[in-house]
Amino acid sequence: MGTSDEEIDRLLGKLTPRARALLLDGATTWRTRAEPALGLRELVMSDGPAGVRGEAWDERITSVLLPSASALAATWDEDLVESLGGLLAAEARRKGVDVLLAPTLNLHRSPLGGRHFECFSEDPELTGRIGAALVRGVQAHGVAATAKHYVANDSETDRLTVDVRVGERALREVYLAPFEAAVAAGVRLVMAGYNAVDGTTMTASPLLSDPLKDEWGFDGVVVSDWGAVRSTEDTARSGLDLAMPGPDSPWGEALARAVADGTVPEDAVDDKVRRLLRLAAWLGALGEGEPPASGADRTGAGAPPAPRPPAPPPAGAPRDRALARRAVAAGSVLLANRGVLPLDPGGLRTVAVIGAHAARTRTQGGGSAGVFPPHEVSVLDGVRAALRGRARVVHVPGPRPDGPAPPLHHDACTDPRSGLPGVLLRMLDADGRELYAERRRGGRLLEPRLVPGAHTVEISARLRPRTAGRWTLGVAGFGRMSLALDGRTLLAGDFPPPTDDPAVVHVNPPAQYAGTDLAVGQDALLVARRELAPGTGRATVVSAAPPAPDAAAPPTEAARAAAGADAAIVVVGTTEHGECEGYDRTALTLGATQDALVRAVAAANPRTVAVVNSGGPVELPWRDAVGAVLLAWFPGQEGGDGLADVLFGRAEPGGRLPTTWPAALADAPVTRTRPADGRLPYDEGLHVGHRGWLRHARPPAYWFGHGLGYTTWAHEELTVPPRARAGEDVTVRVRVRNTGARAGREVVQVYLARPGSAVERPVRWFAGYAAVHARPGETATATVRVPARALRHWCVRERAWRTEAGRWQVLAGRSAGEVPLVADLEMVGPGSG
Repeated sequence: MGTSDEEIDRLLGKLTPRARALLLDGATTWRTRAEPALGLRELVMSDGPAGVRGEAWDERITSVLLPSASALAATWDEDLVESLGGLLAAEARRKGVDVLLAPTLNLHRSPLGGRHFECFSEDPELTGRIGAALVRGVQAHGVAATAKHYVANDSETDRLTVDVRVGERALREVYLAPFEAAVAAGVRLVMAGYNAVDGTTMTASPLLSDPLKDEWGFDGVVVSDWGAVRSTEDTARSGLDLAMPGPDSPWGEALARAVADGTVPEDAVDDKVRRLLRLAAWLGALGEGEPPASGADRTGAGAPPAPRPPAPPPAGAPRDRALARRAVAAGSVLLANRGVLPLDPGGLRTVAVIGAHAARTRTQGGGSAGVFPPHEVSVLDGVRAALRGRARVVHVPGPRPDGPAPPLHHDACTDPRSGLPGVLLRMLDADGRELYAERRRGGRLLEPRLVPGAHTVEISARLRPRTAGRWTLGVAGFGRMSLALDGRTLLAGDFPPPTDDPAVVHVNPPAQYAGTDLAVGQDALLVARRELAPGTGRATVVSAAPPAPDAAAPPTEAARAAAGADAAIVVVGTTEHGECEGYDRTALTLGATQDALVRAVAAANPRTVAVVNSGGPVELPWRDAVGAVLLAWFPGQEGGDGLADVLFGRAEPGGRLPTTWPAALADAPVTRTRPADGRLPYDEGLHVGHRGWLRHARPPAYWFGHGLGYTTWAHEELTVPPRARAGEDVTVRVRVRNTGARAGREVVQVYLARPGSAVERPVRWFAGYAAVHARPGETATATVRVPARALRHWCVRERAWRTEAGRWQVLAGRSAGEVPLVADLEMVGPGSG
């Protein structure tokens, strides 16, 4: 998969300066430009930290859906994550995708971050290790990975314009560190974010050159986030290489003119094109059909790359499902257990499964990374399958989750033309004449098919109410919209977009609502229309929600079912409007109705398991009242089966928290995500995540690294070398004993402290881990490599890495808050780390 630098230079010489400049922005939303003179084909890109969507938002084009990135980090299992990266690569190849826009390496700086499900953890070391594993897995199969969003893009509020003010030490030691790990792992692309850092937008930032390209030696492509390039000359003179999407970016012809008049140096453009060609050569997309140079040696490094392997089998192969299912159990975190889990299927006659999230488990976060899986196994589905033929399963839906009405689902409506489940999508011209029509499965249509002359998107459906009363109907999108029921207009108006954030315009537009009375047995024709206008996107969503039940009824019914069952499983979680790209959260509560539901069920049955269906931290005020708390995250398409494996003891809950969970938002040391005057100061500096909690001496609900299995462990001995040299890794050993009655896996964690340091440091910080397995009564020794980078600090005065000589502390245990073993380490130096 290589082409020599000499060959790249020869190809570059075949292009005029104008042709070179034009290669550097997209041909379409998801494709780069082709260049026949070089045999260069288009490169296809796709979103996909949890699944490879491809080039279209269409529910008929399915994608394997893995657990969220926060769940992958919770596995603390790099081999598993690498395997999952291989699965994503296979999906990419099946869809003709060359470049996967993953992993997301931003940090869980504040628990309020709305996109934390797509990010790994609060800690730079854990994020770097898990991210590097995903990169290796993806790229081992000939698909390029993309480390994003470089850098300090850790919240969503005003994300297109926010100027993050972060100190140089924190920037180097915390926020840049995961990207450095990805570069060391060989990542082929790095994506520059929307935000600015210290006054300069990232697409024009000097940080793209130093440290990324100069210090770290990154020789790949720096691509912009979609629409993040807003000017020509300053971004072109920076380390940015590719402006996406196209073809109407501020580069293109404007960049060609800037090169022609000398305001952008030709050398800068040439370096960018070389990088793009190098990537294309690695992908096997360069030199196809291009005649060999006269006398050129076509063997060795200059030979054309081998063709890509044939596409793998369709999505949903049994081995893919099995791997995704194993990942669910591996990432699920048992936060608390009072002897309730695992449930013994042989001792159960009736199990109550309670909650709206039980029947429609949220499998993924909201935003541009969303995909349409071939199927979704809910918690209710998984429990029923596990207990089929053994025990009766009773389901009580409980209260409807707080938030807007959900999109129309195909089981609640029919296409008025065919009578089949789903909706009718029509594209109309300016006179209302039909240009195109098709049946679609549901009311969330983000990319209705564009046809010549299209003026209006129309979505119609025949509603089949199963509940009488006041329904809430809605249409989401921008521009002139209307909603009618049986010919009667419910709402009409012009709704301009308040933002140009692509996640809002194209993926999650706000809805306009109207109420109307519906009766059971009386179908009603719902028709939504929106006009297409420049800058408003195409996304159109039609929604419907039945009357909200009496607030007291669901807990009462749920408590009755729980009291009559041998065990109760109550599932609660967030909604797409609570955890979603484009928005930060304003609170961590699950809402009074869900909290009341858990309390009522727990009071009725002490064998209650609360399953938490969220991508990031939420408040659990009832956590001490239930028999067990199991964190499911957004578990992907196999979620219900994987969680049933854990609930009934077929698999151990393998997860450990990648992020500290507060008992209450007010306790969290970092909560600010909203800029003031366009600026967001990272005043906490180095003290992010567990570092901040230790600094403020406040106990959280659950520490970083916390997680229980189905056995118990004693941490018996920590062995540390008496001294180490600055700049070298340190190997420590921790002996643990399985003191329980079942074989299990323990994640042994190592932390560092530097008492009396001459520079500011956290109280202690995470430095490494290793997992061990042991049978009951056995001991195991975890060998943990503490990388030299964990002991170094960035010297702002010298602009260099330094490692302090003297006495250090090495601590070992099972979470940031539980480190019973401590030993001294003498660091000899000074030296650079």
